[in-house]
Formats: sequence, C-alpha cells, structure tokens
Amino acid sequence: MDYSQCWLNYNQVNNYQDTEILTDINIIANKDYSIGIITQNAVKELTHALKKMLNITLTSKQTDASLALQITSGIVLGLQGVEALDEVVGLATLTEEGYVIRQTGSAVYLIGKTEKGLLYGVFDLIRRIATGKSLKKLDIVENPSNNLRMLNHWDNMDGSIERGYSGFSFFLKQDEVLVNKRSLDYARLVSSIGINGVVINNVNVRGAASSLITDRYLDILHDLEEIFAGYGIKLFLSVNFAAPIEIGGLPTADPLDGEVADWWMGCVNNIYKKIPSFGGFLIKADSEGRPGPFTYNRTHADGANVLAKAIKPHGGLLVWRCFVYNCKQDWKDYKTDRARAAYDNFIDLDGLFDDNVILQIKNGPMDFQVREPVSPLFGSLKKTNMILEVQAAQEYTGQQRHVCYLIPMWKQILEFNTYAEEKEATVADITSGKTYSQTDCGMAAVTNTGDDYNWTGHDLAGANFYGFGRLSWNTKLSAEQIAEEWIMQIFPHDEMIFKVVMDILMDSWSVYEKYTSPLGIGWMVNPNNHYGPNVDGYEYDTWGTYHRADRDGMGVDRTINGTGYATQYNEPNASMYENRETCPEELLLFFHYIRYDYVLKSGKTLIQHIYDTHFEGVQDVEQMIKSWKSLKGRMPEDIYQRVHDRLIIQLESAEEWRDRVNTYFYRKAGVDDSKHRKIYH
Repeated sequence: MDYSQCWLNYNQVNNYQDTEILTDINIIANKDYSIGIITQNAVKELTHALKKMLNITLTSKQTDASLALQITSGIVLGLQGVEALDEVVGLATLTEEGYVIRQTGSAVYLIGKTEKGLLYGVFDLIRRIATGKSLKKLDIVENPSNNLRMLNHWDNMDGSIERGYSGFSFFLKQDEVLVNKRSLDYARLVSSIGINGVVINNVNVRGAASSLITDRYLDILHDLEEIFAGYGIKLFLSVNFAAPIEIGGLPTADPLDGEVADWWMGCVNNIYKKIPSFGGFLIKADSEGRPGPFTYNRTHADGANVLAKAIKPHGGLLVWRCFVYNCKQDWKDYKTDRARAAYDNFIDLDGLFDDNVILQIKNGPMDFQVREPVSPLFGSLKKTNMILEVQAAQEYTGQQRHVCYLIPMWKQILEFNTYAEEKEATVADITSGKTYSQTDCGMAAVTNTGDDYNWTGHDLAGANFYGFGRLSWNTKLSAEQIAEEWIMQIFPHDEMIFKVVMDILMDSWSVYEKYTSPLGIGWMVNPNNHYGPNVDGYEYDTWGTYHRADRDGMGVDRTINGTGYATQYNEPNASMYENRETCPEELLLFFHYIRYDYVLKSGKTLIQHIYDTHFEGVQDVEQMIKSWKSLKGRMPEDIYQRVHDRLIIQLESAEEWRDRVNTYFYRKAGVDDSKHRKIYH
C-alpha cells in the first residue's frame, strides 16, 4: 500500500463481480477531433486504477461517433452533444461539470457535459469499483451542488504554513514556487474529490508573497497551472491589497484613485498574458493588521470592485474574505462583541459588489471553534455572491494531533435553515446559488495538507481532506457515507477495520467537544499556538473575552440586553437564540450567561455537566485507543503505529484539559462533583 497516494492508492479489490464489463475503453469522437488533456488524464486514471485494483489491463481507442451505439462491452467515454451519446443521456440536464453514467447491455456509458464532467465521472466510476459497488444497472446523473469548490492554502514563501500541522509547503520554499511530482499527485487527489479551485498561498500576504503576481514568478506559476488545468483546477492567488505601494511604487492603494485602478488593470493583464486560465484573487483586508480600504475611508465594496473590474474581462473572480476582526476590546466592556463584526461590516454593502465578487464567509461568527452558531450573514445578504468557508486544518480542534472528523459539523452548518426565504433557505441552498439564482457561489476550506508522507500528519485527518471535497461536490451526502467511502479506499477491506475506524471518526467531534469547551463557549486555549487548555487564555486579552466566568456562573450575554448579536438572525432563529429555554443547549453559553446551578434538559446542573463531560471525554479517548489496538496486525504497521502514537498524545492532552477545566470551575463555583471523582482543589 502506497499511502502517499491517499485514496488513490487503489488497493486490490478481491472477488469483484463485474469484470466482464471491463473489456476496453472507447473514446467517442469524430475523426478530426483532438482528444484534450483532461480526457487523456481521465483515461490514464481509469487505466491505472483498474490495473491496480483488479489487475485488468485495458486498452483504449478512439471510436467514431457513428459507431457509439454499436459497442457491446467496455467503458464508453464521450461528451454530450454527440448525437448518438445524446440518446444515452436522454432528457438528463447537465451543468458544465456534470456527467451521466448508464449501464446498457454489457457496456457502461460515461458522458460528460464537458471534459471536466467526463473526468469527474471517471473518478466516480473508480470510486464505485474501489468500494466494491456494482456497475450493473447504473443510471446516474450527477451535477455538483456547488459551482465553486475551493481549497485555501495558508502557505508562506519560506515554506512554513500558518496553522499547518502536517509538515511544510509543497508549493513554496525559500521564496520559490515548487513544481514537481508532488504537484501532479496533489492535482490528481483534489480533482478526484471534485475540487476545481486552489489558492496556493497564505491570505496574510507579506514579503516576497506580494511579488507572486509579477514576472519573477509568472512563468513557473504557468507551469503549475498547466498541471492544474489538466485536472480541471483553476489556480488562484492571495494578493496584498497594498500591492500598488509595495511592488508598484505608488504612494497610495486607495481603490478610488485612478492610478491605483490603472496599476491593477496592468498587473492583471500581464498575469493573464502569461496564465490565460488563471482563476483570480483571494483578498484578506482590514483584518488582523492587514491593509485594506478602511485606510482610505473606503468601503469593502470599493476595495473589492477595483480588483474585480480588472479581472472581469478575463473571466476572473475576486474572492473577498469577510474576516474583519480589527475589533479589539476592553475586557470590562460588555457591549463590544467580536461575533458581530462580519455582519456589522458587510450587511449594508449588500448589492454594492460587482457581479464577479464573492464574499467568503466563515461558517461561524468567530474563528473555527469546535461549536459556533452559523454566521448570520447567511440568510441576510440577498444580492451578493457567497462562499462558505470552513477549516479542515484543525487549528482549534486538536491540530491533527487529535482525531476530529469535521464532516458532521459541516453537515449541520449546511442544513441550518436561515429563514431568508419561505423555502430553499438552508446554508446549502444559499451557497449553491439556488436561493437567489446565483452562479458564483460555493464552498472553500482552509486545507490541512503539507509535505508529510501521508499529506495530513494524522492519518485519520485525511478523512477531513477527502470529506470536504466530496461534501462540497454533493452536499446531500451524509457524514457516514463519506466516511465509508474514505475508509474503503484507504484501508484493507476488513469488517473489523471498517467498524473501528468508522466508530472513531463518527464519535470524534463530540468527544473532542466533551473534554474541551462546553456548550459553545470556545476559546479556552493558549493564545500563542491555539493548542492545549488555558481557560483564561483569551479572557482578558484585547481579542477576548469569551467565557466571563465568575463565582455564580459563566457565558456571554448576546441577547438584546447584552451585545445584541442574537438580533442579527432572521426570525424565528433570533427569538430562539434570545430565550435561554429555547436556545439549543450546545450553544447555551455562547448566547447566555448561565448560573452554575441552572438545570439543563438532562436534569444536571451546569457545573455537573462540565465535570461529567470532561471525565467522559477522557474515557472516550481511552476507548478509542483500546479499539485501535485491536487492529494491530490487520493493517500496514506504519499506519497503525502513526495513529496509535497520535491517540496517546490525544489522551494525554484530554487528561490535561479535564483537570484544568474542572479545577478552574471548581475553584470558581466551590461546588463538589456529585460523583466524587478527583478534581484538583
């Protein structure tokens, strides 16, 4: 097993039932048609996969369109628009990246709307074989849920990765751009799960990264884009809003200054001259010290639109992050609220952004905590393109030293009803563009990859990498379905392995939440690295405060009588959050100050809930280790040992979380644990 290929290692599939169908590959095209690089890669992937999984050597040939319906066996690849293939497609409506897979007689027809659709269909077919599913009676019509499915890398020019937990960058090193076999392996991996856009550098653009958009780097970036383009992926770059000053020599970056607009136009024209299929820019502005339009008393719409106008003639997109957290506060101030920042900064700009601008909105109002409410911008913006941003890199969820399968969290976010409209108002509806008939919408993830052999440091963290792609392609997939696919492609087909890994993954998010921050409070981490327990780490910090614990209770009052954050939601959500009796308990402390003796729906007091969950979380990790140990000898030893070692680290950390949090709140409340377990007084 070559785990460096992750789910594309193509493990052998024993006793597969449908091998009689897999006789050859026919590429349907007119004789004067030149098969494109994406189709060539699709054929290469299919041929390689079947050789490794089934030890079948398939030959491929180009077959004239007039003979398409006379093929009696094998896999038939082609594009919609060929008359004979349109008969197979029938009335199916395909978007640009959609495909049809239909089994007819002893042949399987795989037809894409475009070459990209064909490639995605091939990976679907491979995935079905890899997981042991039959090809017989297939009748599949697949269109992606989201038009944009993006990965954001926070890679720095020196090769380090901000919030990276799996080695160093495989894109950047010592101020140079890397293009090598790893680049190709990466393109194959992300294309196989449906990713069609990649930002290769950190949104915090500093130093040499500002020059990525200059001639110094454009030739090598063109080489990288050629690899990406062969797998249907667009290259994006994070750029510095102050680039006209830093690399352009202008005295200002004011977006309404004519010279600034001209500079951006010239810069962009030069990029597209070198990289015609370039995707566009990602911008972080006026946040955490990054420059932006506020410097010039301009709005975010002013700042975004000057770049959007420059790239629009080339079909480019401008992605503008709604992470605007220059809202430091005094811990004694009970009204200022970081959670309000994104909504307060952007709600009045709805409809003022150019049509190729997309606002990238974090899933919650804070910063990728283990539990947050959905950002109220979803359901409030109605005239602006939006991308949902999640974080596969586990910055606040164990940093890939702890297993924390995040797909269940992301599913809850996507299924949240914003009540923006009477129907089709979930976050998934909005990000798909369905709610407001938009096309430039979708999902983005801060990725969790690095140059570690297994790509993600913790082998089980690969499920988040894989899962984001699959979920962004099809938001209706369940967390269990995605986990099943991943396990079946990663590990040997063994019922015991499957059950143990599935149980660990599906429990891991709730387990992590148990031994860390209770009921939506978040943030109880060391401020410097965001890892490990520090209950007051941010409590008196200028970026705080988050739990407001005293001798009587804890939690932040975000009702109309507090910071007013709850009022940013549509009804009935606003009223639901406003009332502590109807507020979902997993978010109770996010929205309300609650006394320690308050009785939860479980019948426990708040303080007893804190004690119990922290003890239970440690016990759950102990059970994970016990279950994992039962797999020794059933899988490759290197994978077994890496995961085992990470689980030991997780247990030690969970114990530290338990002891620090329970001790802290015992000392605050002075209330004993009713079960008389050890708490350090």
